[in-house]
Amino acid sequence: MYEYHVPVMLEEVMEWLKPMKGENFIDGTFGGGGYSRAIAKACYPGKVVGFDLDPLAHKQAEKLKNEEGIDNIEVIHDNFSKIMMQPERESWLDQITYFDGLVLDLGLSSAQLVDRERGFSFQMDSPLDMGFGGEERSVETTEGIVNTWSEKEIERILREYGEEPLAKKIAKTIVAKRAEGRITTTGQLLDILAQAVPARFQHGQKHFATRTFQALRIATNDELGSLKKALKDSLTRLKPGGRIVVVSYHSLEDRIVKQFFRDEAIDCICPPTFPVCSCDHRASLKVLTKKPVLPTEGEIEENPRARSAKLRAAIKL
Repeated sequence: MYEYHVPVMLEEVMEWLKPMKGENFIDGTFGGGGYSRAIAKACYPGKVVGFDLDPLAHKQAEKLKNEEGIDNIEVIHDNFSKIMMQPERESWLDQITYFDGLVLDLGLSSAQLVDRERGFSFQMDSPLDMGFGGEERSVETTEGIVNTWSEKEIERILREYGEEPLAKKIAKTIVAKRAEGRITTTGQLLDILAQAVPARFQHGQKHFATRTFQALRIATNDELGSLKKALKDSLTRLKPGGRIVVVSYHSLEDRIVKQFFRDEAIDCICPPTFPVCSCDHRASLKVLTKKPVLPTEGEIEENPRARSAKLRAAIKL
């Protein structure tokens, strides 16, 4: 069963989101329901609309309702990039035009990491999936990427999404090994990486497979594209004074959030070489966090996964 867990920087998220009674919120990454649970209690009788492709998230929402009586949470079975969607069934997303806040936690949940059928972790041998949708697979699977994408494309995603310095060698090794037989499990991929990465790089603080698994997961789920779309659409979904709080876990995500907040906080985004503004852009946000908020040492000690977390917040003008 998907258990409730305290998410990363819960106190800080609540501090910046500032939910009040009667207000309505979007939790774009429902996960284990930790943020939604706290927000729903603070904003009741207001509503919390959560998004999550994972069927386990929907079971957790039912558990919160049945065991804790929290009935002002609704989870929509889709990616958080669909906050502008019109669901097939009747939803609070239809009934509420403008929301008072949006929160995104871009990390994996504990349940996803330990699910042997998902392939997110290299700590166990699992099918090479990494799709967030559980039984409802992503358009592209990780297995498909590893076995059919060109060496150049695999190298590109390892370099761009994983910031992997050995991207070229790893991609070359993957393509060579798949010629001997299809790569279908995380264990097979881990063995291939062990052959591609020199021994002197295999005993650092970060596991040598971390960057590759991260890059493949991001590519499988189009995580960066979804983040960009959700941030852009949030400007339409939020009322003036509505807040956006984003918790990211690696530099690519944080860079996207930082740049989006920066662009939306100024009136002109024309290149500096333009003598006259031609973009007609007007500021729509005020950045609340000049620098990213980091987890406390105590939280990192209790939850090592919080170590790389960065929180940024903004308010709609």
